[in-house]
Amino acid sequence: MAGTLRMLVMRSWPRTLCSCKKTEASKCEPFVKYFTSTPDKQQPKGENAVTVQNLCRLSVDIRKIRRIKGWVLFKEETYVEEIAGILQKIGTNETAIAHILECCPEAILCYPTAVNAQIDLWQSVCRNKNEVVALIEQFPESFFVVKDQENQKLNVKFFQELGLKNVIISRFLTTAPNIFCNSIEKNKRTIKMLEESYLNLGGSQANMKVWLLKLLSQDPFILLNSSTPVKETLELLQKQGFTDLEVLQLLSKLKGFLFRLSHASLQESIFFAKSTFKCSHRELKELILKSPALLYYTAPILEERIQNLLKEGVSIAQIRETPMVLELTPQIVQYRIRKLNALGYSIRNGNLENLNGTKKEFESNFGKIQARKQRPLFNPVAPLNVED
Repeated sequence: MAGTLRMLVMRSWPRTLCSCKKTEASKCEPFVKYFTSTPDKQQPKGENAVTVQNLCRLSVDIRKIRRIKGWVLFKEETYVEEIAGILQKIGTNETAIAHILECCPEAILCYPTAVNAQIDLWQSVCRNKNEVVALIEQFPESFFVVKDQENQKLNVKFFQELGLKNVIISRFLTTAPNIFCNSIEKNKRTIKMLEESYLNLGGSQANMKVWLLKLLSQDPFILLNSSTPVKETLELLQKQGFTDLEVLQLLSKLKGFLFRLSHASLQESIFFAKSTFKCSHRELKELILKSPALLYYTAPILEERIQNLLKEGVSIAQIRETPMVLELTPQIVQYRIRKLNALGYSIRNGNLENLNGTKKEFESNFGKIQARKQRPLFNPVAPLNVED
């Protein structure tokens, strides 16, 4: 009878995974520092003894929980055995369960019915239960710490209807969970604004969906932006003389990262690039279109990277010829220059294209240079003209 009553009460609660509130957590935070150094044998006063015992049975490191989120152990109502049972049922081993509970202690505050519903939701975008288990183990907070489960469910359905593949949606759930905190209405408004911006810049209706899905898959955090900074950024670029087609080109290259930049930051980067390379307005446009990173990185970062290249003997003229090299960190530049120097290749007199590119592209170019250096001057298998 008591179990039935408890189940009815649980069903009447809001559709959130956890039974705790953020405000309650903050009240316990001052005590966490005090109990961090408490020896394991001496249980802090006020902790839920049953919770601690149940966690110990699962080989969970209690000291780690006390250190990172000790307030959880003070909660009167926890579901340690229930959550462990649910995780075990879908194939999670004991070691993984202990790891999950250590990394995300809030899991034991989640209603079992809500956790089962969350598993069903994640399974709807995963290939099988093994994948769900692997994702929960890797991203426990994304799974258990959910403010509004119903809202998350609606957003998953919306993304599916939009045409995003389940593998992309599952990546959103784990690495960009904040976008599911948006109401579905806000996400729809942002999507509509992006579509309108694309069409207004001259993009075709036929290519719009492909462009939009690629944009979202590469930078889902664009959904966290409001429409105001997006419009301001587009207007600033147009005022700088970029045509609609060129703005669209920049937008496609920089994806949503372009909209994370502030108005002031964009202007500062443009001014810095123009004064550093001493170029005309038209030449500046060509440089930015060749390497949009000149817009994305702030002036201090660009200055640091240019100074590092100058120390290595690279000239401003060389950087201007291959501005994409500024997308590399100083550490990567130094590493690549050392490798090329070992082959006797001088960056000062050579082309920066060999320094540029992704890791795969650089290794490919390096291999070609290495092969040329090691190539023999004669063919060792060719017959020798020996006189009789």
